[in-house]
Amino acid sequence: MNWYVIYTKPKAEDSTAGLLENAGIETLSPKVRAKKYIRKKFTEVVEQLFPCYIFACFDKEKHGHMITYTRGVRYIVGRQSPVPVPPEIIEAIRERIEDGIIKPLPEIFKKGDRVIIREGPFRDFYGIFDRDVTGKERVMILLEALHSKLDIEIESIRKA
Repeated sequence: MNWYVIYTKPKAEDSTAGLLENAGIETLSPKVRAKKYIRKKFTEVVEQLFPCYIFACFDKEKHGHMITYTRGVRYIVGRQSPVPVPPEIIEAIRERIEDGIIKPLPEIFKKGDRVIIREGPFRDFYGIFDRDVTGKERVMILLEALHSKLDIEIESIRKA
């Protein structure tokens, strides 16, 4: 038996994984905690690490047809000749799961790093990392806008 990737209908990852589990197929549908800018504030949400994809461990000759016709499944990735996922990848994902959620590796910023804002009203603006703000999951950056630099506190950035 090997691990394979199954492409599902949108938002059907959990229900599809449940149906496959009920049929005796081991599945893995990793989730990640993220902060989204919703209604003018940041809200923590749990979402799929790989939207529309789940992993399943099965014998493709024995279970392939049944999986293809399971509700929520679009197809097994690779279609006519599915490509097995190396077990090291599955283990790497499982090692980072804690309480059903993948723990992301924190991104380390140094003063002067060029960053891009990922969410919120300043989305896609560039800035310069200045410092972490104590006691919060926020950082201070110098926003590069209108040919001047503004100090702002922000939550969701990544290295540019």
